[in-house]
Amino acid sequence: MIQGIEPGWIWAIAGVLLLIAEIIAPGFFLVFVGAAAIATGLFTILFDLGIAPQLILFAVYSVLAVLIGKRWYGEPATVDENLRLNEPGRRQIGKTVTVVAAVDDHAGRVRVGDGEWNARGGPAEPGERVKVTGVEGNCLIVEPVRTLPPAQ
Repeated sequence: MIQGIEPGWIWAIAGVLLLIAEIIAPGFFLVFVGAAAIATGLFTILFDLGIAPQLILFAVYSVLAVLIGKRWYGEPATVDENLRLNEPGRRQIGKTVTVVAAVDDHAGRVRVGDGEWNARGGPAEPGERVKVTGVEGNCLIVEPVRTLPPAQ
């Protein structure tokens, strides 16, 4: 005991301080070590563990917390996301957009959000909805959205 404080409480206080440090200097690593310290403190309080079991428990909890955190939050960006980062045209693939100027195999314009893009494909008339299926340079490749005919 350090000046009358139980070791379990020291672990818990250290864990809370690590969580506070994570808030002050975010890096999303200290949160896992802080959680491990708090868990070690709780087990120490509940089971009156000695110093060696405390250190072993903290090491095990730290490794587990970091591995779980890495698996949970550390998913790398997919290749597809990396390719689309600086290519705004590729981000439009799969979206349904509205035709502004008639679209055919050679030319046309579509509205995407609050802007307009050159488009090819179709055929589609102004006001119709089309789906973006690809990109060539700054021209979107579109195809008509298939809808059911109205009920009669």
